[in-house]
Amino acid sequence: MSRPRPKAQRSESLHRQVARNIRNDIEAGRLRDGQSLPSTRELAAEWQVSPFTITEAMDVLIREGLVVSKPRAGRVVHAPHVTEAPRPKVSVTQVVFVGGFAGSGKTELGRVLARETGWSILDKDTTTRSVVEVALELQGLSPNDRESDVYVNKIRPREYEALIGTMTENVQCGNSAIVTAPFIREFSDAAWVSRIQATCKDLGATPHFVWVYCDASTMHTYVRHRGAARDATKLANWETYISGIDLELRPPVPHIVIDNSASSKPLQDQARNLLATILNEDVDK
Repeated sequence: MSRPRPKAQRSESLHRQVARNIRNDIEAGRLRDGQSLPSTRELAAEWQVSPFTITEAMDVLIREGLVVSKPRAGRVVHAPHVTEAPRPKVSVTQVVFVGGFAGSGKTELGRVLARETGWSILDKDTTTRSVVEVALELQGLSPNDRESDVYVNKIRPREYEALIGTMTENVQCGNSAIVTAPFIREFSDAAWVSRIQATCKDLGATPHFVWVYCDASTMHTYVRHRGAARDATKLANWETYISGIDLELRPPVPHIVIDNSASSKPLQDQARNLLATILNEDVDK
């Protein structure tokens, strides 16, 4: 948590916004049990808020039991449940497809689910980004380009092909998987969804489709906070970007919506409810 982050926005109180983001990092495993947090002054500089705001945020996390104060160690992450929770066993291999717009929190949701289950997490960016960046540079384009015809029509389809191939290989080996990607085109295409359902059925796996919804204001905050170079065009033309996407997009099959807006229930609670639904369906089969 050392890189500077853009100034926190007021879609919710600043200290709760900071607490929520740190909570998500803890539950997703980015901050580990026993890890010391930066000092109040360092966190204040990182989040571009006052030290008092950081103290309030830490008080929230301390009350929740996610942070403890230790002599000479300062504030320390307390999250044994993240690594020590019993992993569920399933009778049928499960595949969870998690989609959402940039900054919706789909990767965080995927990581929480993976932490809870031990299932493979297959994230499109992690799987393909370094190769995509080289491919774009070889075409004389910016490695951060995600808008050109070359990327959209030539490179992007291969990204998803590689992602689904990796999922298939995991399932063939008997591993349940959590697959995270925007899936904007894919979840809009009933034929694509039908093919994925058929592929999973042939592999003896049960697919689940999840859409992570986030209101425009909260999404803007998430995108700004992650500071990814590939988001520069979106941020520079945010109103145009938002007006060009369909926030009501949903998969054309039975699915679960996770609301990751600032006013929603904690992402971790929704993740566990989602997992309970999946496991109950597995028991019923």
